[in-house]
Amino acid sequence: MKLPPARRILAPFLISILLLVTACGQTPAPSRWDKAQQESTQKPGQAQQTTAQNQNLPKKAVAGGKLNKYFPSSGGGFDRVFAQEKSGFAEAKLNKGGKNVAMLSINDIAGNPSAGAKFKQSTKQIGGYPAVSQGANITAVLVANRYQVKVQSRDPSFTASDREAWLSKFNLGGLASVK
Repeated sequence: MKLPPARRILAPFLISILLLVTACGQTPAPSRWDKAQQESTQKPGQAQQTTAQNQNLPKKAVAGGKLNKYFPSSGGGFDRVFAQEKSGFAEAKLNKGGKNVAMLSINDIAGNPSAGAKFKQSTKQIGGYPAVSQGANITAVLVANRYQVKVQSRDPSFTASDREAWLSKFNLGGLASVK
C-alpha cells in the first residue's frame, strides 16, 4: 500500500508540532503548598543541615523521649500527661479537674535555627533565659540557643502569669546541658 506524499509528510509534521507545543508550555510557579509539601517529604535534616551548621547548632535534633525528664511534675491539682513525642519535640497536656488547661512543649530548633530569631529582641527573662509572648495564649523561653520551651493556654482561666510560673518549673538548667 502506497500512501500519497502529503500523508507521509503530514503525520510526522503533526507529531513534531504536538511535541513542541507540549514541551514549551509554561509550568506554573510553585505555590506555598508545593514548598510545604517538599519540606515535609524530604529526609530529615536534608536541606536544613547547612542552616544548622551556620548557627553552630547540631545537624540532628535530640530524640523526643530524651526531653521528657525536663518537664515539670504533676502537682498542685494539676496532672501532666505526655501527649506527643517525636525527634526534637515532646509535648504534654496540663489538666486540672479533668479539663485540659494548657499544653507544655519542648522543641529542639537544631533543624530550624530561624525559630530562635524572635528571642533576640526579648527584654524579659524566665529562669535566666530570654522569654517572649506569642499572641495572647503562648509564652516561650529559649534555652541555650537551642531549645524552645512553650506553655500554651487552652483555657481562659490559665493566665500569662500561670504560663510564666509553669515555665519556671521546667528543669531549664538541665535542659541547657543536653547535647
